[in-house]
Amino acid sequence: MRIGHGFDAHRFCEGDHVVIGGVRIPHTHAMLAHSDGDVLIHAICDALLGALGLGDIGRHFPDTDPAYAGIDSARLLQRVMASVRDGGWRLGNLDATVIAQAPRLGPHIEAMRRRLAELLEAAPEQVNIKATTTERMGYTGRGEGISAHAVVLLQEAADGAA
Repeated sequence: MRIGHGFDAHRFCEGDHVVIGGVRIPHTHAMLAHSDGDVLIHAICDALLGALGLGDIGRHFPDTDPAYAGIDSARLLQRVMASVRDGGWRLGNLDATVIAQAPRLGPHIEAMRRRLAELLEAAPEQVNIKATTTERMGYTGRGEGISAHAVVLLQEAADGAA
Protein backbone atom coordinates (compact mmCIF):
# COMPACT_ATOMS: atom_id res chain seq x y z
CA MET A 1 0.00 0.00 0.00
CA ARG A 2 1.01 3.62 -0.52
CA ILE A 3 -0.42 6.71 1.18
CA GLY A 4 -0.28 10.28 -0.13
CA HIS A 5 -1.42 13.66 1.17
CA GLY A 6 -2.19 16.73 -0.93
CA PHE A 7 -3.08 20.34 -0.22
CA ASP A 8 -4.05 23.22 -2.45
CA ALA A 9 -5.42 26.74 -2.05
CA HIS A 10 -6.54 29.43 -4.45
CA ARG A 11 -7.69 32.98 -3.90
CA PHE A 12 -10.86 34.43 -5.33
CA CYS A 13 -11.05 36.79 -8.30
CA GLU A 14 -13.88 38.25 -10.37
CA GLY A 15 -16.23 35.68 -11.84
CA ASP A 16 -19.56 33.93 -11.44
CA HIS A 17 -18.64 30.33 -10.52
CA VAL A 18 -16.06 28.02 -9.04
CA VAL A 19 -15.15 24.48 -10.08
CA ILE A 20 -14.62 22.11 -7.17
CA GLY A 21 -14.26 18.36 -7.54
CA GLY A 22 -15.04 18.66 -11.23
CA VAL A 23 -18.40 20.30 -10.51
CA ARG A 24 -19.29 23.84 -11.62
CA ILE A 25 -20.86 25.73 -8.71
CA PRO A 26 -22.47 29.17 -9.08
CA HIS A 27 -20.76 31.75 -6.86
CA THR A 28 -20.08 35.47 -6.59
CA HIS A 29 -16.40 34.90 -7.47
CA ALA A 30 -14.13 32.60 -9.46
CA MET A 31 -10.75 31.11 -8.55
CA LEU A 32 -7.55 32.91 -9.55
CA ALA A 33 -5.39 30.22 -11.15
CA HIS A 34 -3.47 29.25 -14.27
CA SER A 35 -5.92 26.34 -14.79
CA ASP A 36 -9.60 26.26 -13.82
CA GLY A 37 -8.51 26.53 -10.16
CA ASP A 38 -10.15 23.31 -8.93
CA VAL A 39 -8.52 23.18 -5.49
CA LEU A 40 -9.95 19.75 -4.70
CA ILE A 41 -8.69 18.05 -7.85
CA HIS A 42 -5.32 19.76 -7.41
CA ALA A 43 -5.04 18.43 -3.84
CA ILE A 44 -6.02 14.94 -5.07
CA CYS A 45 -3.38 15.08 -7.83
CA ASP A 46 -0.76 16.03 -5.25
CA ALA A 47 -1.87 13.18 -2.96
CA LEU A 48 -1.67 10.63 -5.79
CA LEU A 49 1.69 11.91 -7.02
CA GLY A 50 2.98 11.86 -3.44
CA ALA A 51 1.88 8.26 -2.96
CA LEU A 52 3.74 7.37 -6.15
CA GLY A 53 6.84 9.32 -5.09
CA LEU A 54 6.58 11.50 -8.19
CA GLY A 55 6.73 14.99 -6.72
CA ASP A 56 3.84 17.40 -7.00
CA ILE A 57 1.38 18.86 -9.47
CA GLY A 58 3.61 21.88 -10.19
CA ARG A 59 6.40 19.60 -11.35
CA HIS A 60 4.15 17.79 -13.82
CA PHE A 61 1.90 20.67 -14.91
CA PRO A 62 3.82 23.93 -14.30
CA ASP A 63 1.87 27.17 -14.22
CA THR A 64 4.55 28.64 -16.47
CA ASP A 65 3.51 26.35 -19.33
CA PRO A 66 0.90 27.97 -21.60
CA ALA A 67 -0.40 24.50 -22.51
CA TYR A 68 -2.12 24.38 -19.10
CA ALA A 69 -3.67 27.86 -19.20
CA GLY A 70 -7.36 27.49 -18.37
CA ILE A 71 -7.19 23.67 -18.55
CA ASP A 72 -9.97 21.58 -17.06
CA SER A 73 -8.34 20.06 -13.97
CA ALA A 74 -10.19 16.80 -14.65
CA ARG A 75 -7.77 16.34 -17.56
CA LEU A 76 -4.84 16.73 -15.19
CA LEU A 77 -6.32 14.12 -12.86
CA GLN A 78 -6.80 11.73 -15.78
CA ARG A 79 -3.11 12.09 -16.63
CA VAL A 80 -2.12 11.45 -13.02
CA MET A 81 -4.37 8.38 -12.94
CA ALA A 82 -2.52 7.06 -16.00
CA SER A 83 0.65 7.18 -13.89
CA VAL A 84 -1.16 5.34 -11.09
CA ARG A 85 -2.23 2.58 -13.52
CA ASP A 86 1.15 2.45 -15.25
CA GLY A 87 2.78 1.92 -11.86
CA GLY A 88 0.53 -1.05 -11.15
CA TRP A 89 -1.61 0.70 -8.55
CA ARG A 90 -5.30 1.46 -8.04
CA LEU A 91 -7.17 3.70 -5.64
CA GLY A 92 -8.03 2.09 -2.33
CA ASN A 93 -9.82 5.18 -1.06
CA LEU A 94 -9.81 8.97 -1.03
CA ASP A 95 -10.73 11.13 1.95
CA ALA A 96 -10.80 14.87 1.24
CA THR A 97 -11.85 18.07 2.96
CA VAL A 98 -12.68 21.36 1.25
CA ILE A 99 -12.37 24.46 3.45
CA ALA A 100 -14.58 27.34 2.30
CA GLN A 101 -16.73 29.94 4.02
CA ALA A 102 -18.66 30.27 0.76
CA PRO A 103 -20.16 28.96 -1.40
CA ARG A 104 -22.08 26.38 0.61
CA LEU A 105 -20.85 23.04 -0.67
CA GLY A 106 -23.23 20.60 1.01
CA PRO A 107 -25.70 20.49 -1.89
CA HIS A 108 -22.84 19.66 -4.31
CA ILE A 109 -20.96 16.98 -2.37
CA GLU A 110 -22.70 14.00 -3.94
CA ALA A 111 -22.12 15.31 -7.48
CA MET A 112 -18.44 15.85 -6.62
CA ARG A 113 -18.21 12.35 -5.20
CA ARG A 114 -19.70 10.77 -8.33
CA ARG A 115 -17.52 12.83 -10.69
CA LEU A 116 -14.36 12.10 -8.75
CA ALA A 117 -15.15 8.38 -8.53
CA GLU A 118 -15.44 8.35 -12.32
CA LEU A 119 -12.13 10.18 -12.77
CA LEU A 120 -10.40 7.99 -10.19
CA GLU A 121 -11.73 4.79 -11.79
CA ALA A 122 -13.28 3.85 -8.46
CA ALA A 123 -16.64 3.15 -6.87
CA PRO A 124 -18.34 6.11 -5.16
CA GLU A 125 -17.94 4.27 -1.85
CA GLN A 126 -14.17 4.68 -2.20
CA VAL A 127 -14.50 8.47 -2.33
CA ASN A 128 -15.34 10.62 0.69
CA ILE A 129 -15.67 14.39 0.39
CA LYS A 130 -16.24 16.68 3.35
CA ALA A 131 -16.75 20.43 3.50
CA THR A 132 -16.14 22.73 6.43
CA THR A 133 -15.64 26.39 7.28
CA THR A 134 -13.10 28.00 9.57
CA GLU A 135 -15.78 29.92 11.46
CA ARG A 136 -14.66 33.12 9.71
CA MET A 137 -11.02 32.75 10.82
CA GLY A 138 -8.05 32.99 8.42
CA TYR A 139 -8.04 33.57 4.68
CA THR A 140 -10.82 31.08 3.95
CA GLY A 141 -12.94 32.46 6.78
CA ARG A 142 -12.52 36.01 5.50
CA GLY A 143 -13.75 34.85 2.10
CA GLU A 144 -10.42 35.40 0.36
CA GLY A 145 -10.23 31.90 -1.11
CA ILE A 146 -10.76 28.17 -0.78
CA SER A 147 -8.42 25.35 0.23
CA ALA A 148 -8.55 21.56 0.19
CA HIS A 149 -6.74 18.60 1.74
CA ALA A 150 -6.76 15.09 0.27
CA VAL A 151 -5.45 11.77 1.53
CA VAL A 152 -5.30 8.72 -0.75
CA LEU A 153 -4.52 5.09 -0.20
CA LEU A 154 -3.19 3.22 -3.23
CA GLN A 155 -3.29 -0.56 -3.42
CA GLU A 156 -1.60 -2.96 -5.76
CA ALA A 157 -3.67 -3.47 -8.90
CA ALA A 158 -5.40 -6.86 -9.29
CA ASP A 159 -2.73 -8.04 -11.73
CA GLY A 160 -0.06 -7.49 -9.05
CA ALA A 161 2.04 -5.26 -11.32
CA ALA A 162 3.11 -2.93 -8.48
